[in-house]
Amino acid sequence: MVCRPFKTMEIQYYKSNDLIMAEYNPRQLTKDQYSQLKDSITRFGLVDPLIVNKNKERKNILVGGHQRFKIAKEMGIDEIPCVEVDLTLDAEKELNIRLNKNVGEWDYDALANYFDVGELTDWGFKDEDLSIHIEPEFNDLIEDEKEKPPKIQITFKTFEDQENAIVEINKILEKYEGSYYSISGGDL
Repeated sequence: MVCRPFKTMEIQYYKSNDLIMAEYNPRQLTKDQYSQLKDSITRFGLVDPLIVNKNKERKNILVGGHQRFKIAKEMGIDEIPCVEVDLTLDAEKELNIRLNKNVGEWDYDALANYFDVGELTDWGFKDEDLSIHIEPEFNDLIEDEKEKPPKIQITFKTFEDQENAIVEINKILEKYEGSYYSISGGDL
């Protein structure tokens, strides 16, 4: 197989009944993830084309986009935008895994600086995804608890991230007399 990384991709439209889901596809969605993806397709359409194999032995087998395909069929979308590849079964399976595995990770600084937390949660993030938990909810404090000092709990993805943040946390705490932080090992 010759890779042409700068070849122009063309969108081909396939009838939904002509596409075949790969029997080995290992991806699945929770009900919540399914709902979020369906909401995205409802709002914006199928803006990310599916990937379909045109190899004579694997004709019309989906390589990427199985979840979008399921939702599109459920929504009655009959014409599905696809990008075609010509791959053997082994190459097809490899691409399927790479498409699902090589997705990168979030830049949490960019998320914090350019997006509203409310929007991010509306768009599918969970509090634990954003790694910030504030306890207690200040609006939910009852009168008896107002005497207790508020706490902020920050959960880091790695110990390295925690170590890097301690310097910044100390700078912040210097401004607030009597404030302190504590560290726990988490769910070890």
